[in-house]
Amino acid sequence: MRRRACVALGAALLAGCMGFAPADDRASARAEFLQSLVWPTREHGAGGFSGLDVDADGQHFMAISDRGTILSGRFIREAGRITGMEATATQPLRAPDGHIPKDHIHDAEGLALSADGGVFVSYEAIHRIRDHRDPQKPRRIPRPKEFAALPGNGGLEALAVDAAGRLYTMPERSGRLNEPFPIWRFDGTWSQPFALSRSNGFLPVGADFGPDGRLYVLERAFPGFGFRSRVRSFTVTDTTLGDERIDVKTPVGRHDNLEGLAVWRDATGAIRLTMISDDNFRSFQRTEIVEYRLPLP
Repeated sequence: MRRRACVALGAALLAGCMGFAPADDRASARAEFLQSLVWPTREHGAGGFSGLDVDADGQHFMAISDRGTILSGRFIREAGRITGMEATATQPLRAPDGHIPKDHIHDAEGLALSADGGVFVSYEAIHRIRDHRDPQKPRRIPRPKEFAALPGNGGLEALAVDAAGRLYTMPERSGRLNEPFPIWRFDGTWSQPFALSRSNGFLPVGADFGPDGRLYVLERAFPGFGFRSRVRSFTVTDTTLGDERIDVKTPVGRHDNLEGLAVWRDATGAIRLTMISDDNFRSFQRTEIVEYRLPLP
């Protein structure tokens, strides 16, 4: 997401690093922090990463930038720990007629890969979803009337696809501080079977279905002096979102602007949460890769 109110962000990050943490951030969460790694701009040549997908083996990844590019790469790991990253291919995200959109029209935010080869991307500004499995001529996904009513800078940040190939998306803004975020599902037609509760200033920016079938939602809060992050997970049925768990909850300044989330299972059988930050193309921010691990059941 492009943050338009960045005047105080430099001081914000500094204040975050000084260790201030609101009381609600000190609540315990289930996941164990594994590592944080900064990926220098000179190595990827992009930035503004808002969506992430990681292969089942945890070695290869795909990321999208909010300047309309999609990047493939691999993690260099030693004993499961990331020691480096390598970009292997970068290409523009094209429109269905094959041309490369200009300006804010190509503000890509959410990424989800399906088992049958679908490469789904959600966009802000003109709120829409495309299937980029054919990178030269992506396929349009029908656009319900509700998308048109979303604010320009508060649209479809989070995108996920379940084992049945159904798409789930939600906006970053719900309208009011106590109003839940609608979750829309696409299975040939759009419906809104349930909503995501809103609390403590957190807004949804990423999502993924884990190998355990749970829906994981990455949320971000920006209280004016640094970023907080939270990951909640849920069981999903045709009509309900239930069994809420708080898996990750960080204090101000612990991480940068985490926006992309990928959930996979490592060689030990544990669920891992891999996240990437959007540096907003600001020199005082960074592209950060973060990993957490959930306890074995």
